Amino acid sequence: QVQLVESGGGLVQAGDSLRLSCAASGRTFEYYIMAWFRQAPGKEREVVATVRRSGAMTKYPDSVKGRFTISRDNAKNEMWLQMDNLRPEDTAVYYCAAGMTFPFMANEGVSWGQGTQVTVSS
Repeated sequence: QVQLVESGGGLVQAGDSLRLSCAASGRTFEYYIMAWFRQAPGKEREVVATVRRSGAMTKYPDSVKGRFTISRDNAKNEMWLQMDNLRPEDTAVYYCAAGMTFPFMANEGVSWGQGTQVTVSS
């Protein structure tokens, strides 16, 4: 199973950009469909971006489409989430996750990182 570690969270102002990173250990990173989820206090964990094994296809919910970009580099065992034009409602703990379907729901994730906090002030 792949082990995942997120980094790059922080406190920013509305309209700013932030780039999250997810480093994977193990030689099976390329076999997984990868995704970013987020969870705000009192809310369910939701997917914000998913990328296929090759990186050629991505999927986003309407809430972040056009503002967030997911990418991966299988040779480096890394994945990123570029977040632009951030809004206060984007405030949450962000998790990277590995799954086997495109896309996959939170209860279908097979491996999770520990999460990184993103806070957007107005």
